Amino acid sequence: MFKILHTNGLARRGEFTTVHGTVQTPVFQNVGTIAAIKGGLSSTDLENIGCQIELSNTYHLHLRPGDKLIHELGGLHKFMCWNRPILTDSGGFQVFSLAKLRKITEDGVHFNSHIDGRRIFMGPEESMQIQSNLASTIAMAFDECIENPAPHDYVKKSCERTYRWLVRCKEEMKRLNALDSTINKHQLLFGINQGGTHDDIRIWHMKEIAKLDLPGYAIGGLAVGESHEEMYHILDVTLPYAPEDRPRYLMGVGTPSNIIEGVARGIDFFDCVMPSRNARHAFIFTRNGTMNLLNQCYERDMRPIDEECGCPVCKKFSRAYIRHLFKAKEILGMRLAVMHNLYFYNELAAMIRTAIEEDRFEQFRRDNVEKLARRI
Repeated sequence: MFKILHTNGLARRGEFTTVHGTVQTPVFQNVGTIAAIKGGLSSTDLENIGCQIELSNTYHLHLRPGDKLIHELGGLHKFMCWNRPILTDSGGFQVFSLAKLRKITEDGVHFNSHIDGRRIFMGPEESMQIQSNLASTIAMAFDECIENPAPHDYVKKSCERTYRWLVRCKEEMKRLNALDSTINKHQLLFGINQGGTHDDIRIWHMKEIAKLDLPGYAIGGLAVGESHEEMYHILDVTLPYAPEDRPRYLMGVGTPSNIIEGVARGIDFFDCVMPSRNARHAFIFTRNGTMNLLNQCYERDMRPIDEECGCPVCKKFSRAYIRHLFKAKEILGMRLAVMHNLYFYNELAAMIRTAIEEDRFEQFRRDNVEKLARRI
């Protein structure tokens, strides 16, 4: 399923083949939490801006419209008119970040819906069943998302339980994929490495989950308040114990500079709400840094957002016009900004792939890490 085509240092250029198509890596996954990109982009738009994988969320789709309804309607691909790979997050992060009055047991987590307060239970089996109903290409294991920082003893016990949950996820997915009623009988399970900022637990946990021979492995529990240096350190100490022949996914990361630094350490998959969320507030990513389109200096600026960008927005619309739309609270401004930012992230991944292929990734890294992080 995963083939490494070329390496340049620790950076990897690969292909990940799935039942819904082949993904070129490193890849940025576009986040459509409830089967839609916030900002008014359709599946057709995603295709036009180079999106390879769409990511949706188990927790949110279970609550609304309901995973059983989506199964009845033919699965998530058919529901949202998307024929490329979909990854579904397990819901674990949302259970621990959004839900109130949660109670963790060995079986799973009892919690209250953040929408209507109703009592819900989710464990490894339930998460796999929901994701099977959604019929995503890749399902993420159900895990506990630990607060940072957290005491060493608690983190260790939590990771031991998360490992036991992963074993149950694997067994349940095997059962579900064999059922006649299952839409995607080739659904893949990715395990998640946890351990907070504790090096020894991260290493132990990665060693243990690697033994389960899963199609892919994620690093979770980062980009939740720790410094970039701490995050990079965790990657440095953990990734040497991740299987080399499986894709590696850094969950919820991040800025363009974070992505480049993650690739430099051997990461293949990324996702983040940042490009679409920031765009909805007129905060724009360009090849020369970030810009706030609400600034008055763009009021008469008839240049495209990014003069080096080939996206549909930059080919046609000016900074002045998009700024006007935001000031007038016209939804088109949000849509155009989101489209540009997501194009930028997908194009960044493509540029990284080319740099690895041409053995010039380190130069690309030196040229862009600081530049992309600066404010124009």
